[in-house]
Amino acid sequence: MMIGDSWAQIGSTIAGLMFTLATLQQFFPHQLRLSLQQFVLASLQQFSLVQKLCDKFVNLFSPYIPITFPEYSGYWSNQAFDAIETYVGALSTTKASLLKGSLVQNSKALVLTRDDRKVCDEFNAVQVWWVLEPSPTSSSEDKYFQLIFRRQHRDLITGSYLDHVIEQGKAIQAKNKQRRLYTNNPSENWRSYKKNLWSDIAFESPATFQTIAMDPSKKEEIINDLVSFSKGKEYYMKLGKPWKRGYLLYGPPGTGKSTMIAAMANFLNYDIYDLELTTVKTNTELRKLLAETSSKSIIVIEDIDCSLDVTGERKKGRPKSNEKETEPENEKTSKVTLSGILNFIDGTWSACGTGRIFVFTTNHIDKLDPALIRRGRMDMHIELSYCSFEAFKILAKNYLDVDSHDLFEKIGILLKETEMTPADVAENLMPKREKKDPDACLNSLIQALEDAKEKAKLKAEKEKNIKINKGKNMKFYAKRLLF
Repeated sequence: MMIGDSWAQIGSTIAGLMFTLATLQQFFPHQLRLSLQQFVLASLQQFSLVQKLCDKFVNLFSPYIPITFPEYSGYWSNQAFDAIETYVGALSTTKASLLKGSLVQNSKALVLTRDDRKVCDEFNAVQVWWVLEPSPTSSSEDKYFQLIFRRQHRDLITGSYLDHVIEQGKAIQAKNKQRRLYTNNPSENWRSYKKNLWSDIAFESPATFQTIAMDPSKKEEIINDLVSFSKGKEYYMKLGKPWKRGYLLYGPPGTGKSTMIAAMANFLNYDIYDLELTTVKTNTELRKLLAETSSKSIIVIEDIDCSLDVTGERKKGRPKSNEKETEPENEKTSKVTLSGILNFIDGTWSACGTGRIFVFTTNHIDKLDPALIRRGRMDMHIELSYCSFEAFKILAKNYLDVDSHDLFEKIGILLKETEMTPADVAENLMPKREKKDPDACLNSLIQALEDAKEKAKLKAEKEKNIKINKGKNMKFYAKRLLF
């Protein structure tokens, strides 16, 4: 019935057009007739009905079927488009005779592509064509891929071929992936939901677990946990839990918390999203930022105890109306709440991606609200403390290429008696000349440890004297009150 209706409409349109042309030829002069004919034909071509009928006519009898893959699906990036773009780029490299080379964002390899918009592919002896076009209904920056194939191969192409393309595209992306470091932009700079929420640069930190200065047994425990998580997608699905994990890194400044995050990213080949909470105004903005992070990534909030009012005990009651309440500086612009942070980590929105890792760092774990760091949110608590002798040996190997030395024993004794961060130890081991001199560097460290020991001793004596003086003063005032 649909085909019959289409033919009836086409016939009626053609008949009307022929009648108009015949009338023009009979009643108008030749020159005027030509001009009017061109005007009528041009006007008819603009009618949407004629265009739709022509499209239906072509699609009805064309032996080819097109499938369109837009760059964006609604507000969000279309992951299928990204995989197809990678696959077609690799395809162009092997089959095209005219190529162009470029360094593409998020890729650590030079990308060669065909200097043309159309690329041919073959799958199971079936030929298809990929065409890259700018989107006609969106801004000039948006684009789409169109897959064209013969009608009789529909089942093969929409089934196994597209699965093959997506799988191969993602494999190539993983192989060529350049890790990225993202930071969130202030919301007033967001031009749309799909763009400019995050800014990014190449992440090139060389940090690895082999070079991290910490106890080897603790390091092995962390590595095993990361490996178990990275391979646990099916296990999490079986449990009915989102595939995500939380790590809390705590300890004094200079103990390697940021280095640990970099080593985790390099170990798993994950991108890092460094979330600056003070620029996020509302919980809604926080959810939008989360939705725009990629799966298999690390989302970091450093110094969580300094980020907004999400730490300490929650207020048990409202202040009295006659009491003056000062508003913290960062709360004047931000309304992110502890509840918003908790939902961000462990709520419904946290399941919108897979394979994510949440990492919080703090110098003062005792200031954090217990609800924020409970198991299930921060699953693994990792203390990064002052430098131990085992950590020192790793630093000595990294900085001086020394596995053992006569001065190691003395350094080991001083490290037990003195608190010094790995960052301070590393600074003293850093060669001050072009040629490494292990003796000079180790002696420099010994001197620094002895100085730190002496300062700690003087500080302890001063605090002890203050305490004694306070006790004497209290006794003196007590006697005066009695007499």
